[in-house]
Amino acid sequence: MDDKTPPAPQPLQTPPPPRKRALPKLPQISRRKLLIGIGAGAGLAIGYAVWPRRVPLNLAVREDETLINAWLKIGADGRIVVAVPQAEMGQGVYTSLPQLLAHELGADWKTVSVEPAPVHPAYANRAMAEGMAAEAPGFLQGIVRWAATTVVERYSLQLTGGSTSVAAHWEPLRTAGAAARALLCAAGAKWLDVDVAACDTVNGFVVAPGGKTIAFKDLLADIDPDDAPDEPQWRADGTGPFLGKSMPRLDTPGKVDGSAQFGADVRLPGMIYAAVRGAPHGAAGLTAQLPKTARKGGVIGLVIGPRWYAVTGDTWWAARQALDLVNADFEPGESMADSLAIEEALDEALHGDDGTIFATSGDIDEGLETGKRIEADYSVPFLAHACMEPMTATARVENGKVEVWVPTQSATLVVWRVADALGVAEQDVTVFPTLLGGGFGRKAEVDAAVQAALIARDAGRPVQLIWHREEDMARDMYRPPAKARMRGTVNADKKIGAFDIKIAAPNLGESFMSRNIPALASGGDSAAMLEGALSIPYSVPVFRAAHVDVPTPVPLGYWRSVGHSYTAFFCESFVDELAQAAGIDPFEFRLRMMEEGSREAEVLKTAASRGSFSAVSEDHIGRGIAIHRSFGSIVAEVVEVEAPSIEQVTVKRVTCVVDCGRVVNPDIIRAQMESAIIFGLTAAMHGQVRFAEGEAEQLNFDSYPLLRIDETPEIDVHIMTSDAPPGGVGEPGVPPLAPALVNAIFAATGERLRDLPLYRY
Repeated sequence: MDDKTPPAPQPLQTPPPPRKRALPKLPQISRRKLLIGIGAGAGLAIGYAVWPRRVPLNLAVREDETLINAWLKIGADGRIVVAVPQAEMGQGVYTSLPQLLAHELGADWKTVSVEPAPVHPAYANRAMAEGMAAEAPGFLQGIVRWAATTVVERYSLQLTGGSTSVAAHWEPLRTAGAAARALLCAAGAKWLDVDVAACDTVNGFVVAPGGKTIAFKDLLADIDPDDAPDEPQWRADGTGPFLGKSMPRLDTPGKVDGSAQFGADVRLPGMIYAAVRGAPHGAAGLTAQLPKTARKGGVIGLVIGPRWYAVTGDTWWAARQALDLVNADFEPGESMADSLAIEEALDEALHGDDGTIFATSGDIDEGLETGKRIEADYSVPFLAHACMEPMTATARVENGKVEVWVPTQSATLVVWRVADALGVAEQDVTVFPTLLGGGFGRKAEVDAAVQAALIARDAGRPVQLIWHREEDMARDMYRPPAKARMRGTVNADKKIGAFDIKIAAPNLGESFMSRNIPALASGGDSAAMLEGALSIPYSVPVFRAAHVDVPTPVPLGYWRSVGHSYTAFFCESFVDELAQAAGIDPFEFRLRMMEEGSREAEVLKTAASRGSFSAVSEDHIGRGIAIHRSFGSIVAEVVEVEAPSIEQVTVKRVTCVVDCGRVVNPDIIRAQMESAIIFGLTAAMHGQVRFAEGEAEQLNFDSYPLLRIDETPEIDVHIMTSDAPPGGVGEPGVPPLAPALVNAIFAATGERLRDLPLYRY
């Protein structure tokens, strides 16, 4: 060994495999799997009788605050503090969720504030259970819904994903606000000497006839939260101050004045910094040394973890520069990520005989022989999340206790995985969620939090870990690639007679679960990989949908709109091909197969009208249309392009019509649709990640470009009036964009594009 090179540090102890929290089996549900956020099914065992029905609340309460219920505290100065368990990553939950409670409470919006909720069963995301139940046979859906909800609550599973935030908390937050209103009205009626039935709450006051009022803050000593009604009455539809109105966002002021705290804004006494580099995808082992000559200029040392190494320093830049000086050697594994090999495997699986049918009606073989038959293959690539804020976490480990400050979509998963990695009890891990500079599913993962905790334990000091951009792109958990074989027929009535889709793609759910909730991990073919394709919004007499799993060494993660991001592209592009074969306008072709007056039909007609879909186009101008249901919402989009050729495409305008059920905040819905359109357009035009020898080839925005402002089209968003239950808005705007875009390009050029992205770098 060179005498100038110190002995290599001992690798950190490899964390034990994640604990498998056993789920007892529900009778007669043999192969359904519980998946988070994407509606796959699950076999469950519910020992509900032995589970705790009540767990003491752990929401922190200051001396000048009164705890009203799990969701609400009121300060002595009248401040309204709403506990929000969902991550704020720009989608507006720090406004829309408090808006639900404040509406029922009758609060003054200027006094409303937000506090991240701690990990507790009260804040579990119960909406996740709805998708689980949907996969069960009809006669079992009730018991599966109860069982899945119980599992989510039992494990205090707080997770922001699947566009479930409003759907999950519509009822508990409105009920919490209504219960508090009842308590305040009862106390106020005594002070004002009026019948409680005559009281209401307005702008932070209990009000009574004759102009009598008393402020909430003056009633706090006179209320007992245990007196809250079991079934408080919500305000009648159309009444109350906030529901359905565009209230100012509560997170905006802090983001404007710089007081908002994101992950890298955390500062702790004695804190040092770390930069990290991970193994290639498929690598098996690691050795690393930091030369003595690199230990200067604020560089502290080297930490070797499981399949990664990190350098610590007095500043992050010192650590980052020294990272490039580490002599590291990764041992190749049996299967190193390689795009050519993965694409060959996908093609072989797509055109082979393997696969599992997850949805079927009618005789597909007979159906495909009746009418005019069309066949086409489609493909989409790996995609990165490319959040503006790369992965980061700050950790402090002292006296067997662990504290983690992290931008996360699931505080629950951070607790579980950090506790496993450090070998401590879950109750000894405290998570402080920060704002997220973008999430899109990437920050449901906990790798940065685990790394920060391990480095902090090794360093004996608080550590802030920040991934550099190239590391963030190289060690992403990617949206999986997928290939589809589409087959269909047009019958004598000029409608779809048969529709057959087979998708070859690696199993995303198995990849995510094996890292985070291994008790729910299972490989092989999966209905979840067909979400959005298990049914289509048209009346089709013969239908089949199948999936074949194609394992890959590349780690997979949830990406904005998940499987819908590719199934909508496959299905709605192919529907256009069938319309062309039928010789019918693509809008009219779709509409004639929808139930008159249905939500889908009304959304489609509104989009076609607002987007001037059937207007006579000038030369090189094309319009495409697509519709898709996802996350409880229906979105149709019309894309208008100017395209002299497929190499010269300018997206001029996107019209978006959304039916997301009951509306909380229209401005937030519009912003999310606009965001989703830009996100989807970025992916469709530019997005792809390729691999060679285990490494990603796209490592920064030069080779993985985001949509530029000069490429961004005019966007028109229209929100349908609807009495349906609230659906999602963060993700449903993404799926229709890609098919509407390629359909528009076909209308302009006559050339059909079946592989994304449009421009390959």
